[in-house]
Amino acid sequence: MTETTLSAPSRQAVDAVRADVSTLHAELVRYNLVAWTAGNVSGRVPGEDLFVIKPSGVDYDALAPENMILCDLDGNVVEGDHSPSSDTAAHAYVYRAMPEIGGVVHTHSTYASAWAARGEEIPCVLTAMADEFGGPIPVGPFALIGDDSIGQGIVATLRGSRSPAVLMQNHGVFTIGKNARAAVKAAVMCEDVARTVHVSRQLGEPLPIAQGDIDRLYDRYQNVYGQR
Repeated sequence: MTETTLSAPSRQAVDAVRADVSTLHAELVRYNLVAWTAGNVSGRVPGEDLFVIKPSGVDYDALAPENMILCDLDGNVVEGDHSPSSDTAAHAYVYRAMPEIGGVVHTHSTYASAWAARGEEIPCVLTAMADEFGGPIPVGPFALIGDDSIGQGIVATLRGSRSPAVLMQNHGVFTIGKNARAAVKAAVMCEDVARTVHVSRQLGEPLPIAQGDIDRLYDRYQNVYGQR
């Protein structure tokens, strides 16, 4: 693996993100969010204009910290012996435009991608959706892979939204988070609610949740729930 010259603290930070991002890819497999080599996780390196992302087309079983790809925020490879994910430009755009974001995930998970194929947002009809997404899961515009068009669509859709997930039309799911683990959690939760709301619609029209209740549920989950 090629390496650049970094200070000792920077090298430690890069190595920690490499390990984290490598491990988190196994969660995509565990929760059946990916098929074959599709999908990717990336994580921003704290204190650096760098992020780590999965190599393109490499089997999930073969992923390891040492073959994760280190990129700058323009999507250029800084370290790594493989080509980076084909979605690297999209991830890079998100990191440039949203400096508060520390992790990005992309999947083609079945139910959420089915909503994306219809170009339809997932309505907020479950308390779990209110908790995690603060409202419906929105749809972003159709965009082709190859440049930062997808990233532009992600940012335009999620900036100002409480949702950490977007369904990119005719494509799949992109999620963001304060770190890579939070983005993976959002991807898992997105597929879970996409499946449940789809099943509900087979039985009839799901009942909406009042906006005031959505706001209260979101505030409790984000600020009270769990260990503080």
